[in-house]
Amino acid sequence: MSSINGLGGPETAPSTRRPPRRQVTILAAVTVVMFIVVPFLFWRGTWFGRRLTDQEVGQHLVNEKKPREIQHALSQIADRMARGDRTVTAWYPQIINLVNHRVPEVRVNAAWTMGQDNSSPDFHAALLRLVSDEDPMVRRNAALSLVRFGDPSGKPEILAMIRPYKVRTTVDGVLSYRLELGDAVNPGTLLVRLDVGREEPFELRSPLPGDFERKLAPEGAQLKAGDEVLELSPGQDHVWEALRALYLIGEVEDLPEIGPIANGAGDFSDRIREQARLTVEAIRKRGAPTP
Repeated sequence: MSSINGLGGPETAPSTRRPPRRQVTILAAVTVVMFIVVPFLFWRGTWFGRRLTDQEVGQHLVNEKKPREIQHALSQIADRMARGDRTVTAWYPQIINLVNHRVPEVRVNAAWTMGQDNSSPDFHAALLRLVSDEDPMVRRNAALSLVRFGDPSGKPEILAMIRPYKVRTTVDGVLSYRLELGDAVNPGTLLVRLDVGREEPFELRSPLPGDFERKLAPEGAQLKAGDEVLELSPGQDHVWEALRALYLIGEVEDLPEIGPIANGAGDFSDRIREQARLTVEAIRKRGAPTP
């Protein structure tokens, strides 16, 4: 990401008059957003570096016994899509079939992969289904991919990415916290155990990254399925991606949530605050009345 041209933007003729530094910064940010608002929230810690043959890709995509092999194939297909390799369209039907896969991580990768080709109406339709998925990571990737299609349908989910997330229990049981307030959390982190009257307690794990921000039920509480347990602060990477998407699809009504981030609210990095400021500027320009 060393230059605008490196992102695929057109080269411009040299000019003897240099634009103001602020203007250059905004122009660069706009170009970055336009070219790379691509969801990256899939499991980035998983490395699928080994190159697959076309035969292996086809075999991996339908290997129900090994979800990681499906993810490996999706990762390689996405890389080839990003390079403009149209031969991968032969696997599009199998990718679309994965919207119903039993493993959430596979659906996460499928949503991300479909965002690489915003010319496919079938991918667009499949993403509209995934944006209502039961898993929040799947919904978020689908919402971000829809931005690539110029479709703001996932904006409610994108706004949720900059808000605290309330974790609910899925079973009845007696609550026992496993973390301290302020602890960092990743997808799969054990949050609480619930005594459900059996030898083995039920383990409630985090669906999202963030920090353990607030207890919503006291230690030892008898909870019912659906009760709120705790609140997670939004993950920094998720906030960053949401702000970049809102740069393109945000509306004036969203400014009360974005503005405070730009103005110093919350524990966010300088990079995120700058993106929030750029997003606020873009929304205000779109919302300004025509002279």
